[in-house]
Amino acid sequence: MGPGLLPRWPAWLFKVAPGWWWKGYSHALVRTACTPGGTVEQRRRPGGSRWVRRASPLACRSFSASKHPSEVMLTQERYPVRRLPFAVVSEEDLATFEGILPGRVVTSPEELAAVNVDWLRTVRGCSKVLLKPQTTEEVSQILRYCHERNLAVTPQGGNTSMVGGSVPVFDEVVLSTALMNQVVSFHSVSGILVCQAGCILEDLSQYLEDRDFVMPLDLGAKGSCHIGGNVATNAGGLRVLRYGSLHGTVLGLEVVLADGTVLNCLTSLRKDNTGYDLKQLFIGSEGTLGVITAVSILCPTKPKAVNVAFLGCPGFAEVLQAFTSCKKMLGEILSAFEFMDAECMRLVGQHLHLACPVRESPFYVLVETSGSSGEHDGEKLDGFLEHAMGSGMVTDGTVATDQRKMKTLWALRERITEALSRDGYVYKYDISLPVERLYDLVTDLRARLGASAKTVVGYGHLGDGNLHLNVTGEAFSPQLLGALEPYVYEWTAAQRGSVSAEHGLGFRKRDVISYSKPPAAVQLMSGLKALMDPKGILNPYKTLPSQA
Repeated sequence: MGPGLLPRWPAWLFKVAPGWWWKGYSHALVRTACTPGGTVEQRRRPGGSRWVRRASPLACRSFSASKHPSEVMLTQERYPVRRLPFAVVSEEDLATFEGILPGRVVTSPEELAAVNVDWLRTVRGCSKVLLKPQTTEEVSQILRYCHERNLAVTPQGGNTSMVGGSVPVFDEVVLSTALMNQVVSFHSVSGILVCQAGCILEDLSQYLEDRDFVMPLDLGAKGSCHIGGNVATNAGGLRVLRYGSLHGTVLGLEVVLADGTVLNCLTSLRKDNTGYDLKQLFIGSEGTLGVITAVSILCPTKPKAVNVAFLGCPGFAEVLQAFTSCKKMLGEILSAFEFMDAECMRLVGQHLHLACPVRESPFYVLVETSGSSGEHDGEKLDGFLEHAMGSGMVTDGTVATDQRKMKTLWALRERITEALSRDGYVYKYDISLPVERLYDLVTDLRARLGASAKTVVGYGHLGDGNLHLNVTGEAFSPQLLGALEPYVYEWTAAQRGSVSAEHGLGFRKRDVISYSKPPAAVQLMSGLKALMDPKGILNPYKTLPSQA
């Protein structure tokens, strides 16, 4: 046993995996992660000597695409989609764009290759021009001209869409917000941030952390995604359990409509009950109703004490029991509750060489607490862990409080998508279900697909009832797709779930909206689209069904 181990903790909980060391305290035992190759040093802390392993810097592994963009099949060849009667970009159009954006009109095939293909390498357009505005006025001029010329436009942020929502289907003009990356203002009393839509989420997070605040949104793609794209897709992520969705935290938006009209609803007020709340129309509209150019968002203060626990569970029933106990015993400090199955852990180990910090288990959960008092939060977490172990909900676990070690634990959950992308062609499903049925679909699919699928995994945001169901194959297979769809959507609809919990519908899921929305709702959405974008130039072929 490690030093400082209290008799009340079962010894088997603290089995030390390779590359992990214990850091004990007088009131509890905490195990923290570190990378192999670190050095060991002894430090004197209140309550006695404690062994701490100093970790070497965590290696950054960037995602490398399995295919060159040109090797991805064109969307118009893979999917039964017909080009709508939009105009084709001419030399005169390019000259006009150059007049609006001097030096920021891109026609290079090399640079266009990247913006034509989605992150998952599953859809590819053939746009011939990329525009890079820096101001709302420039976006307005571009859309005004495109509206007059009947040129279709695909707004694009960080291009991290999981459903093909941020790339052209045919030859649409790509309008990038990458250069619209300025913070407009931040007020430390109210915690309200106003920024341009092209700000990268991770950059905003760092900006706020330097001022003792945090973004209410956190995603695995935070190093690439833009806040405007987050809002346009109503991205969920890892903090919805604590801070709610963007429908609640976004206070105001500046949006350019299809005809170039600038809709300035960039309020920084917590309360504004004057008429319809128009910003809500654009949150989750995926760029089909307008182009978001600026965001006003409410940011919470940075927690003074954060703990991350990574726990092994013997079954999904125990995962649910652990979640129920967490809500009861951790209460206001519970900020995240994520789960992943054993196949997910196998993939991150096999493809990314990340080590499992606990004993092998059928399921794993990541619990994060955030509060204002380390001692108070630690006592609460200790109480939950004692209860969870004593009742058999948890069979092994580790807890980290150091920032770098917490990131190591979070990487096991956040990098699952990357590991899947290296396993083969990925069929991705992002669904909401009643929490008690969340994993049943994974079990059903493994039996249904058998050896025709390489891997079937389930993970996600248990606290939000959000399952990320992923199936991999050696390559794209129409037969495997036929076994998955519409079965997955029908199964989800039968549980009164949603076929898109947080990824949106984009291009690839637009025709399954009827599994989650009644005909009257789809008709109303189509009416709003026709009213706000009568020519249909904004992100065509996305979100709404093809027959709408």
